[in-house]
Amino acid sequence: MQREARPSPFLSRRGLLTAGACALGMTFGAPALAQFRVEISGVGGTQLPIAIAKFKDEDKAPQPVSAIIRADLERSGLFRPVDAPEVIDEVAQPVLADWRARGADALLTGSVSRLADGRYDIRFRLWDVVKGQPVLAQSTAVPAADLRLAAHRVADAVYEKFTGEKGVFSTRIAFVTKAGRQYALRIADADGEGGQVALSSPEPIISPTWSPDGRELAYVSFETQKAVVWVQEVASGKRRAIANFRGSNSAPAYSPDGKTIAVTLSRDGGSQIYLMDRSGGNLRRITSSRSIDTEPVFSPDGKSLFFVSDRGGGPQIYRMPAEGGSAQRVTFAGAYNISPAISPDGRNLAYIARQGSAMRLTLMDLGGDAPPRMLTDTSNDERPSFAPNGRLIVYASRAQGRDVLMTTTLDGRIKTSLAVSQTDVREPVWGPFGR
Repeated sequence: MQREARPSPFLSRRGLLTAGACALGMTFGAPALAQFRVEISGVGGTQLPIAIAKFKDEDKAPQPVSAIIRADLERSGLFRPVDAPEVIDEVAQPVLADWRARGADALLTGSVSRLADGRYDIRFRLWDVVKGQPVLAQSTAVPAADLRLAAHRVADAVYEKFTGEKGVFSTRIAFVTKAGRQYALRIADADGEGGQVALSSPEPIISPTWSPDGRELAYVSFETQKAVVWVQEVASGKRRAIANFRGSNSAPAYSPDGKTIAVTLSRDGGSQIYLMDRSGGNLRRITSSRSIDTEPVFSPDGKSLFFVSDRGGGPQIYRMPAEGGSAQRVTFAGAYNISPAISPDGRNLAYIARQGSAMRLTLMDLGGDAPPRMLTDTSNDERPSFAPNGRLIVYASRAQGRDVLMTTTLDGRIKTSLAVSQTDVREPVWGPFGR
């Protein structure tokens, strides 16, 4: 069994081979050259049919506002777009009976206009076609650079109005790309667009994770020819090494209050789990086994720590008190289960399970007796991460010979492929609410 510093000692990341010593460049704020292509597949169960009309004058804006909103809502799995080829201003009075005849239960109309100061005014109105009345109307003025964000926020408002839950379309994801021999840690919108490079290096970057307030990213970089855990401020790009001990330093995870970071270190021999303050001080070891203990992740209430260990003979997921103590095995189905992720409400555990030679995204109800469910039919899934509302999971997989990012609904019915041309994409992690 390999004991190199990897996201998991039990899973070899595709193509992660360290190269010779080279300089590392930090280019936060530079736009990502490659753009994502969103492909949505599958049929959901109960979906609200919604018509999203093209916003008036949006062709004069640099972003296709209505198309962004439509893709967001469809990706959630809760909405089914109804064809709406017309351009409808939000001040117009639509003939709702006609939209009801087309099969729509809701209608979204709007406009995009450029203001004298260069900003764009986005206005929209949401209609309940069944009740025959408007249910939501808003307007906002944003600079051109924030048009995509504004469109995502419109989708969030529509989502929340009909579901009662916060939408996640205006949140961000972080992930790692590899083009040739160059690695990049990128931050992008939740649909993968609008990416910025937070870090670029000829050496591997793995295991990014967000702080609970979204202000920092912790990750592992091999730039010094060994695995070192860094923390980087998202806004400024300033960073600091917090774990650079003898041996490997890997798998950082923030506690829910953001005050503590769990890491996997081999400073005392085998890979074991330690806690440290956010600053990197007050190091204390919380597992003491002869096995590999790694991939820690806190429960949402901060009281428990889930992790992977081969103490039972093969890698399985265990749970223990966050400050240390006896561990209880959580996964029993299958002989190889890794990469735990806990839903924000603490009810579900997503992880990667081996079925034959395939590695597949799996979901387990932590409070029930139902057996775990495999959500995919792919064979190279990696690194699941829940959206902050717990309704979607982002993960890495492989399709048509490339490493790609995918999202899926919890029932596995609606999947979205976020594919970057000429680039392999892996190590996704979904950020918190807020920007």
